[in-house]
Amino acid sequence: MRLLIVNPNTSAGVTARIDAAAQAVAQPGDRFTTVSAASGPALIVTEADAEAATAGVLQAIERHDGPIDGIVLASFGDTGAEEVRMRHPRLPVLGIAEAAFGEVRRIGGPFAIVTFAPEVAGPLSEKAAEHGVADLLIRVASPAVPLAHDPADVADAMLHVLLDLCRGCVSDGARSVVLGGGPLAGVADRIASACPVRVVDGTQAAIGQLRERLVTG
Repeated sequence: MRLLIVNPNTSAGVTARIDAAAQAVAQPGDRFTTVSAASGPALIVTEADAEAATAGVLQAIERHDGPIDGIVLASFGDTGAEEVRMRHPRLPVLGIAEAAFGEVRRIGGPFAIVTFAPEVAGPLSEKAAEHGVADLLIRVASPAVPLAHDPADVADAMLHVLLDLCRGCVSDGARSVVLGGGPLAGVADRIASACPVRVVDGTQAAIGQLRERLVTG
């Protein structure tokens, strides 16, 4: 399976984390190529950020040389999904929010989203509503203070905080926890053994779902 994985943010460090999360679920014969948006913000927070990032996503895809079987958009805004589908109608395109909320439906029951900063909590809640799972969402949990780290360093600097937030959500009744945001790629694997419910990594969920689509045709 040949996938192009696009980080709609331009942070090279976040792109590296997304790539590591993707390669961790690769199977023999898979080829995953992970790239940053060609232009745009280092971290997407606002609608204006998303609009600027979409052009960079499209440019990054056009620059890719070589055959692919599908595209993953690795931001929780599913940034550029509609535009990419219009331009590449024969390719399956999946954003990591859409994929993560698909996993929530499979697991069933209430869920929570854990993210890295309060400024992204609102958009994540809106994205859950957009994908039809707002009625299952207990809460979006984040640290109380604004982001003070480089997005690429969030996963390491805040690992224990993120785990505590996940455990708190489980205590509130969550049967699964979605990690919200490209900078949290790979964190699920690191905390899964210490969390009593499924922790969903959107990038890995998207890869799994695209694999199913491509196998079944």
